[in-house]
Amino acid sequence: MLDQTAGFAMCGSFCTFDELLPQVESLAQEYEITPILSEAANLTDTRFGLAAAFVKALRELCGREPITTIEAAEALGPKKLLDALAVAPCTGNTLAKLASGIADSTVTFACKAHLRNARPLVIAVSTN
Repeated sequence: MLDQTAGFAMCGSFCTFDELLPQVESLAQEYEITPILSEAANLTDTRFGLAAAFVKALRELCGREPITTIEAAEALGPKKLLDALAVAPCTGNTLAKLASGIADSTVTFACKAHLRNARPLVIAVSTN
């Protein structure tokens, strides 16, 4: 079992998902990865693929169910579940909410909960 944990939060920039799955796979070699999905990433079928297929692939790579609700994301803070959290892709909408201190989605709440522990947050912006 790996001794470091990382969250990998994904927002709805669907065109980047195929490029990000290999990154998750690589990170899973060094970290216990907790996937975190925005509501859009978790539920939206697009021309880039079906949400259920993407969630299944992510579940298989990480070996655990993704966090998909605000209630589940809230536990990241008080339980100090992550050593680091990456948001990739981070949409412009999510970036604006984070900059404004708005925590009204699974990903923004995960970031807020994680930051209360003064641990690293990495944001990889993907927007038009």
